[in-house]
Amino acid sequence: MPDSQSTAAAKPAQRVIKKYPNRRLYDTDTSTYITLAEVRQLVMDHQHVVVRDAKTGDDLTRSILLQIILEEEAGGAPMFTEAVLANIIRFYGHAMQGFMGAYLEKNVQAFTDIQAKLAEQSQSVTPEMWAQFMSLQSPMMKGMMGNYVEQSQSMLTQMQEQMQKQTEQMLGAFGIKR
Repeated sequence: MPDSQSTAAAKPAQRVIKKYPNRRLYDTDTSTYITLAEVRQLVMDHQHVVVRDAKTGDDLTRSILLQIILEEEAGGAPMFTEAVLANIIRFYGHAMQGFMGAYLEKNVQAFTDIQAKLAEQSQSVTPEMWAQFMSLQSPMMKGMMGNYVEQSQSMLTQMQEQMQKQTEQMLGAFGIKR
């Protein structure tokens, strides 16, 4: 049985933000009111932010994160096209909704990992070295992108297999065999 100290040390510290009915956000760490832009900065700084309703204690984190994304999308350089947003909406209520969320999450994490590795390895790179690196399409880059593509293909294969199983189960429920 793990002791309580190692369990507490393994869990990242949460930055608790309380949201009041007047829409104000209160940072319990600094005992100050903060703006949505400041919450965004906490996220950018890799802080584990949790937003709670001040009255009920309900978790509002997803709502606040979605609000930040909405503001970023409206800010002039959107990340998502209308077609992507429409396709995301279409997955709500679809049998594959849960799987799509996991698929997107794993792909974003893989992309983030690639970005972190590149940033780590480019600390000592001069502009000349960077230009040479980009012109040669280095094996390292191909390897990292290959891993990303491989993970993506694996997830897609799993999604197809899941869809096939669900179709067979549904047809079986109606007494239809393939």
